[in-house]
Amino acid sequence: MATASLKSYNQSPRKVRLVADLVKGKKVPHALASLAFLPKRAAEPMKKLIESAAANAKAQGVDAETLVVKSVTVGSAGMLKKYMPRARGSAALIRRRKSRITVELGSRH
Repeated sequence: MATASLKSYNQSPRKVRLVADLVKGKKVPHALASLAFLPKRAAEPMKKLIESAAANAKAQGVDAETLVVKSVTVGSAGMLKKYMPRARGSAALIRRRKSRITVELGSRH
């Protein structure tokens, strides 16, 4: 099994999970092909992660063409909190959420 991870990606985990659910269970070439035409911002980093995990598998001596995207975990990597001035001297909290993505490739059983 080969893995790759992205520690602090600047997009909310909820939006990244939409892309992650699309590629789960697919073969690596099919997953990369579907991500190439997906009009979501998280598609490009997800494609790079799968390519990185496939390269890690190739370094271990496994044929990357036969691998399947076994699991994609998307979790929170904290958030950047800042304030925006609002009317009458009040302030509103702005939360910039970050994601931690882990891709695991394996063989289909």
